[in-house]
Amino acid sequence: MYLCPLCQQPLLLSNKQYQCANRHSFDLAREGYVNLLPVQQKNSKDPGDNKDMMLARRAFLQAGWYAPLAQAVSQTLAAVTPKCVLDLGCGEGYYTTQLKQAVPNATVYGVDISKSAIKFAAKAAGSNISFSVASAYQLPFAADCFDAVVRIYAPSKAEELKRLITSGGHLITVTPGPEHLLQIKQAVYEQVRLHSDSIDSIAGFTHIKRQRLQYNLTFAHPADVLALVQMVPLAWKFSAEQKQQFADSLPVISIDFLLDMYQKAPI
Repeated sequence: MYLCPLCQQPLLLSNKQYQCANRHSFDLAREGYVNLLPVQQKNSKDPGDNKDMMLARRAFLQAGWYAPLAQAVSQTLAAVTPKCVLDLGCGEGYYTTQLKQAVPNATVYGVDISKSAIKFAAKAAGSNISFSVASAYQLPFAADCFDAVVRIYAPSKAEELKRLITSGGHLITVTPGPEHLLQIKQAVYEQVRLHSDSIDSIAGFTHIKRQRLQYNLTFAHPADVLALVQMVPLAWKFSAEQKQQFADSLPVISIDFLLDMYQKAPI
């Protein structure tokens, strides 16, 4: 399944080390993941979410605030009965673990550019899921190896998705709806620009269906609000004092997800 990120030759695992025919080698980490992100594909010393953002997201997700989304994505995936699944931009593995539970007979892979997130994901999931550190724009997998790819908030290239997904296979995406986290935006912007609800056109794929998931989060503890703010890109718009004031107000936060399914055109 894995390709060498340097020469695109197949990687074989032997004695806890992946190696290609050109003798490029990549060690299997103690936690069970493999780092397939070469230096030349990094855009910074430590790309992706940092450890603080990852831990905040982990705490928030484990508290169950986004459980309706995890359930909806899992149900959508299970309906297409895949054999091999990729969670693209899997982070610390919260959704990946639930996807595996939804399709227990499928082989499941998780990939993210954040080493700290993948390290945590692999340690928590054990050997049931294969995790790797890699760029979403140069994914280290053989062509036509996944019959389902799940992309929750992750960047990607249409060309890579088309290369990886089998003929007739499915792509499941989650993007923010117009009112997602509206109250956080209102706290930092004088004029709020809503997310678009238009359906993205992805070359090589046909849009099959959309599900919109909306609900409100009502908090009892400021710590939960802080975890939410810390895990979103808007966090840097707040000073530490502003974050605390916002959290102490225990705002009701709008959640608005757009869940879309696409299918790759059969050959």
